[in-house]
Order: sequence, then structure tokens, then C-alpha cells
Amino acid sequence: MKHQLFFGYGNPGRGDDALGPLCVEKTILSDCKAVSCRIDMQLLVEHVTDLQDQDEIIFVDADMRCVEPFEFSAIFAQKDDSYTSHAITPAALLYVYRLVYQREPPAAFLLRIRGYDFALGDRLSKKAAINLEAAIQFIDRRYLHL
Repeated sequence: MKHQLFFGYGNPGRGDDALGPLCVEKTILSDCKAVSCRIDMQLLVEHVTDLQDQDEIIFVDADMRCVEPFEFSAIFAQKDDSYTSHAITPAALLYVYRLVYQREPPAAFLLRIRGYDFALGDRLSKKAAINLEAAIQFIDRRYLHL
């Protein structure tokens, strides 16, 4: 059985930045035994331990520059300026995995859901909620073959 990690990150106190965690909470995948779900406000170097024993990782985040309703793409280990900082990119986390475990990281994908309003105290915007539903349907169909 394939082991998958579904990792949503973003700040729920900043409106549409909550899209990543909301997607993880609302997908049918969260009830699947072969899927581990993780939510946090940002990716940290310490999350490299969450990637162990996984065959595939799906990172989910809000993005104000991607096309509507979302973009889904493969990502690969890549050193960037974030790999030594407090919050890092998914590609940099995969790079850290390679350094720490001396092997290639699991296959990884990034689901970027289009958001619009990211100010402190904002609620999820109506347009972002529509994009969230489209992303959830995509994930459920792709991974559960619905």
C-alpha cells in the first residue's frame, strides 16, 4: 500500500491563507488509512521528519499569483534561499530531506489554490471558497478515483 502525506500549511488568521489547512481538513483523503494528514502555519526544517516513510507528499498552500482555481505540479528537491531560514519552501524541504537522509526524497506535488485576501483578520473570500471546492474535488478524484 502506498503511503501518502497530505500537508496543508497557512495561517487561518489571514483570510485566504487558510486554504491549505482547509483543503486537508475537508478532503475525503483525511479519512483514508494510507494517508497521513498534517497541518501547520508554515513549513519548517523540522518537518523533514514528517516526510520519512512516505511514498508521496502533496503540499497544499494558498497562492495569490497562480491561475484560478488552482495549479497542481510536481516539485523536486532544490536548494533555495529558504533552506536555512525559519519557514522554507516545499522544494527546499525536499532538499533538506536529501541532505539529512542521504537519499532521494519521495515523489512530491504542490497544490497551489488561488487566494485573494490575506490581511490579518480577513475571512475566507467567496472567490477563494469556490477555488477551494474545486481543489478538493480534484484531490478526491485524483487520489480516490471518484
